Amino acid sequence: QVQLAESGGGLVQAGGSLRLACAASGRTFNTYVMGWFRQAPGKEREFVARISGPGRMTFHADSVKGRFTISRDNAKNTVYLQMNSLKPEDTAVYYCAAGIDFSSSVRRYDYWGQGTQVTVSS
Repeated sequence: QVQLAESGGGLVQAGGSLRLACAASGRTFNTYVMGWFRQAPGKEREFVARISGPGRMTFHADSVKGRFTISRDNAKNTVYLQMNSLKPEDTAVYYCAAGIDFSSSVRRYDYWGQGTQVTVSS
């Protein structure tokens, strides 16, 4: 069983930066693929980025590539999402998730956090 908790969301101006963190409770954190997803009002939850268990392989959605960077610190049981050059369309609730497959699909992730709100003003 894995419990996840996101933090670091907030209100920022367009062009600004924000770093999200997701803390995991389990002691087998390094065996899980970790992903970041986001969901805006009236829209489906969409993939943002994922990272392999050891942290050596990452993949980012085209919409955030070059602006967002996923990373993890397995010694601290934490995954991060560094968000730069934020745009109003990045506004959403951001969720972290844990799974066993290196996948972009929400259906492949078994554990989810409660989410943290990110709002980017114009």
